[in-house]
Amino acid sequence: MLKHVPVFRVAVMSVLALAICGVNVIAEESLGVNEGEKEASGGENKTSSSDNWVENLSWNLLGYATIIIPAAFIIRMLKNSNFNEKSGTGCLFRSVQLCVFGTPQETPSVEDGGIKASSAKDDATTPSSFSKTTLKLLFCTAGLQVSYLTWGVLQERIMTRDYKEYMADGTVQDVKFTNSQFLVFVNRVLALTVAVTYIVFTRQPRHTAPLYKYSFCSFSNILSSWCQYEALKFVSFPTQVLCKASKIIPVMIMGKIVSKKVYPYYEYVVAVLLSAGVSLFLLSADPSGQRTTAATTFSGAVILLGYMAFDSFTSNWQSELFTTHKMSSMQMMFGVNLFSCLLTMWSMIEGGNFLSALGFMLSHPEFAFHALVLSITSATGQLFIFYTIQSFGPIVFTIIMTTRMMLSILLSCILYNHPLSAQAVFGVLVVFVALFLRVYARYRTSKSPTKA
Repeated sequence: MLKHVPVFRVAVMSVLALAICGVNVIAEESLGVNEGEKEASGGENKTSSSDNWVENLSWNLLGYATIIIPAAFIIRMLKNSNFNEKSGTGCLFRSVQLCVFGTPQETPSVEDGGIKASSAKDDATTPSSFSKTTLKLLFCTAGLQVSYLTWGVLQERIMTRDYKEYMADGTVQDVKFTNSQFLVFVNRVLALTVAVTYIVFTRQPRHTAPLYKYSFCSFSNILSSWCQYEALKFVSFPTQVLCKASKIIPVMIMGKIVSKKVYPYYEYVVAVLLSAGVSLFLLSADPSGQRTTAATTFSGAVILLGYMAFDSFTSNWQSELFTTHKMSSMQMMFGVNLFSCLLTMWSMIEGGNFLSALGFMLSHPEFAFHALVLSITSATGQLFIFYTIQSFGPIVFTIIMTTRMMLSILLSCILYNHPLSAQAVFGVLVVFVALFLRVYARYRTSKSPTKA
């Protein structure tokens, strides 16, 4: 079960600690290098914009804290009172009850969406012809591959390449878009729109979860997405994809912490192989002879570790919510994206960079097109994920997404000329052999109870 009061304390203290730590780091760095930065700032705008990720993260966290901390105290106060024991019919009372306490659970009935959903699922599993099943599988595979391959290419294009800016004197200047949080906001707005549209026009299970519980995985989802975009300023896209493929390790660690899960032995074998493959890839020499600086490598590693930690918490927290409250995938998508839009927009407004990012989008049509397509592919990718898992199960979905990662690395190397040494290629092969080994072991495990 979810222990909301301790988690609130941990969440509030974590936000404050991370923000204060970041501000201290900024203060220490600025004391030593502020004068040198002023002298070199004339032609090094691109470097400074990518090196201040600690400052950007700190301001983002402070913006989130101005919502999270007051909300935590209000929710704590309402839970300690007898508010939920009172009877009320007003809009304010229902809103507070929905946000803090959730909808009271009722005994399952025909009118309850949960029973309807299960019966619909049973109907969906009725035998169908081989040709229909094959066409459905090809449709799911094509949808996932096109959505996420396009999303990956555009993600790298936006964060690592320049856009043309036409100055008033007629000259053309190359500029980069550096606001990762704005990309998260744009993606979440479109995903929220898709979720609301789907919920309005389809029958959903009765929603019983307090809305505030979505804020935990929303917060971690925002930070994981921010880390994902920000990491591309320091590491190549193939490196990012390979580290994402090895996120099974932090997911296992977080699963033990959050859900007290016990994993079979083959999961630990896969974790060791993933660690070895990623290490081979990251420690390989660049065939071109170019080496990144230690600071850049360290920054990229820290951001990628942050991505894996936050992303693993998101999946485990969502799993707990699904188990406890039995909501649908679209209800989860709505709740998470609702808080994501609120937190990111408020943080950008407080930081004063929302209007500047919006102005960049309006003045650069190419970037606006890329951001729109990025958001569309992200939203359609989520829909294909739900449909594929519902139709074919998680094992088929994992196989499709694993092949998608391999294609993403190949496509990125072709489009953006990322050189790979023989050691790096061997590391990539080790990682994907481990992933397919995990899929095969899970398939054998799922089949073994039926034989007994």
